[in-house]
Amino acid sequence: MFNRVIWIVLDSVGVGEMPDAAAYGDVGSDTLGNIARLRGLHLPNLCALGLGNLKPIPQLPQAVAPEGAWGRCTLASPGKDTTTGHWEMVGIHLEKPFPLYPNGFPPEIMREFENRIGRSTLGNKAASGTEIIKELGEEHVESGSPIVYTSADSVFQIAAHEEVIPLWELYRMCEIAREILHGPHEVGRVIARPFEGEPGHFKRTTNRHDYAVPPPRGMLLDQLEARKVKVFSVGKIFDVFLGRGIEDHVLTKSNTDGMAKTLEAVRDFDGGLIYVNLVDFDQQYGHRNDVEGYGAALEEFDRWLPELRGALREDDLAILTADHGCDPTTPSTDHSREYTPLLVFGPRSRAGVDLGLRKSLSDIGQTVAENFGTSIARGTSFLDAIL
Repeated sequence: MFNRVIWIVLDSVGVGEMPDAAAYGDVGSDTLGNIARLRGLHLPNLCALGLGNLKPIPQLPQAVAPEGAWGRCTLASPGKDTTTGHWEMVGIHLEKPFPLYPNGFPPEIMREFENRIGRSTLGNKAASGTEIIKELGEEHVESGSPIVYTSADSVFQIAAHEEVIPLWELYRMCEIAREILHGPHEVGRVIARPFEGEPGHFKRTTNRHDYAVPPPRGMLLDQLEARKVKVFSVGKIFDVFLGRGIEDHVLTKSNTDGMAKTLEAVRDFDGGLIYVNLVDFDQQYGHRNDVEGYGAALEEFDRWLPELRGALREDDLAILTADHGCDPTTPSTDHSREYTPLLVFGPRSRAGVDLGLRKSLSDIGQTVAENFGTSIARGTSFLDAIL
């Protein structure tokens, strides 16, 4: 029905707390709304599609005649992290959240990890990635011990200076950690966090690499592969799904780079799914409580949107959504349990359609699946509503 689907995840751009937000410590979280209220936002192109129609948001007016279809998605699975959100998009619902380690990883895990990598470690606590390399980076350079830390997400992160522990060795450490962390300790992701520079001026490099839990079989990307539907991913999508069902991919250095590479894919990719994650909203601004940076990134995306729309072919469909929230205006630097936006548009897609409050992010995956002649285990398609 649509030859290509361009699906863009605005990582962490939530649109208001879910009813169970209190259980996650997220009462009052509203990533988009609070940024608009405190900083102000100018997003005319997103509002033209229907962003302001999702709910009353300061400075984001409702469109009288929206140029897209709009709605909000509920995160049906427990949790509020990258893996949970992206898995749900493709039809995987978790019965229980991935394990968290606010007090660090247990001694038996760390002992086995240190024995297998042949080095001692530093850290082993929950921390901001930029702050922990400020705190322990110099000691790491002197000792050669990698820095292990976690966050409010289900992650085992390893930070190392690229001139102290070369990338190949850091990646091997992550593979070892992934092998160790199974059963009750199966975290959502193991992440390599390389950095560079001198003490006092350390900065993370773009050589991050994620080692995710293998998704269960039968998800959307498996179904598309079985139908010989090509999938091209931009950003960390490849890592989240371990490359399953993805024919080709490019990694990105920033939102700006991701938008440029998305346009390249729209120009060059003949048919199938272009699946994109723009991570800066979350990684650079949400987790650092950088309200100004987050707002500026949203406005940059909005300015880019006409270029994307102009590049769409007659039989293209574009979908914008998010995987969770990460409200930079709250004291917490963690992800937040929020609804996610849903904006759908294209030359042949019906405009002015209120898609309502969807029961699951899987509704998007089911829509994509139906478009390409298949189906997934969860979700209700809204394809008929936009045709």
